Amino acid sequence: MADIRKQKFYTVETSAAKANAGELERKIRIHRKKIAASIAAAAITITVIVITAGLYYNFKEYQSFEIRSQIERNDSKATKYESFAGNILRYNNDGAFYLDTSDNPIWNQAFEMQEPVVDIHKNYMAVADLYGNQIYIMDNTGTQGSIKTTKPIEAISIASQGTIAVLAQQDGVSYLELYNKNGENLASGQIRVTNSGYPLDIALSEDATKLAVSILDISKGTAQTTVSFYNFSSVGQNEIDNMVGSYTYADTVVPEVAFTSNSRLIAFGDNKVILFEGMQKPEEKLAIELEKEVKSIFYDNDYFGLVYSKGDSADSHQIQVYSMDGEPHLEQDFTMPYQKIEFLDNHEICIRDEFQCTIYTLRGVKKFTYKFDNALYKIFSGKTGRRYTFILDGVMEQVKLK
Repeated sequence: MADIRKQKFYTVETSAAKANAGELERKIRIHRKKIAASIAAAAITITVIVITAGLYYNFKEYQSFEIRSQIERNDSKATKYESFAGNILRYNNDGAFYLDTSDNPIWNQAFEMQEPVVDIHKNYMAVADLYGNQIYIMDNTGTQGSIKTTKPIEAISIASQGTIAVLAQQDGVSYLELYNKNGENLASGQIRVTNSGYPLDIALSEDATKLAVSILDISKGTAQTTVSFYNFSSVGQNEIDNMVGSYTYADTVVPEVAFTSNSRLIAFGDNKVILFEGMQKPEEKLAIELEKEVKSIFYDNDYFGLVYSKGDSADSHQIQVYSMDGEPHLEQDFTMPYQKIEFLDNHEICIRDEFQCTIYTLRGVKKFTYKFDNALYKIFSGKTGRRYTFILDGVMEQVKLK
């Protein structure tokens, strides 16, 4: 039988086969480039559409809205509204009511106060009877404590964990008292001032370790204000009366002071705005001199604004907005009579009178203007840029600008 040997087979590549393979690879590369170009073009188109839409909505002025929900109100005209921990606080002489944005009750606290005032810091708030003796401390779950002072209340300031400072006055003598969120007294003492000195305002830091007091003194025939700082931590224990700093400003009245962060305080004077910084012993960082009379001030934790009259018209005004570092951020003219100007929770500037409002962004864009049929009491910004809640006489409306 013949010997049959196994043979190995090889593929022999001819020049024609090589040419066909090269052409195939070239076509594949061209096809891939076309796909990549199409994807890139689509991505660019989508990006342009998104940017264009964003610019359109960021710079558009809205003059109408659609009502998404409407709830009738039957509270009195004396009722006031504030934003608190993402929901709505409603209060008047008879009590405080905490509601979600759909007007569903979360909690309420009944009381009788002649002049209720509210101070809010993050998830804690306090309501006090100005020149009375009653204080309630609440968080977003309800009332945590109450205080019955022995002296008439002049001012309150609450910290982020519920500790509250109270400025009280009796028989021409001023007192400072500190309470925890349950209403237990932590410290109290008399403010040492001259016979002609008078405390104007107080501010408690977020962690409740620092207290600022603005004191007016007219003993020398002219007004001067001293801003004093107290520290209740170990840093202030070695200081007389825990005072860790004091700054006096001649020919100046400082009616309002506020901590905008744990280490930053802003003081609003009649002729200057003063910024202080420091975790333990705040020091003056910057004083902005005011060349003319300020009609209104407004601020949140990141910005503060000043309103001046402009020109001869009583309705012509200019807004100047600064960052909390004292850097100018915006100058904006507007013409309308107004009763209230404030930052909304989204940093937009809301200007309103009894029936109309105008909203500006921090870029100076007039975002919304409208004249209502019913009296307007409050505006809250929503979770998106076009959603708002309007509190009007007899109704609360959740709307979307269009």
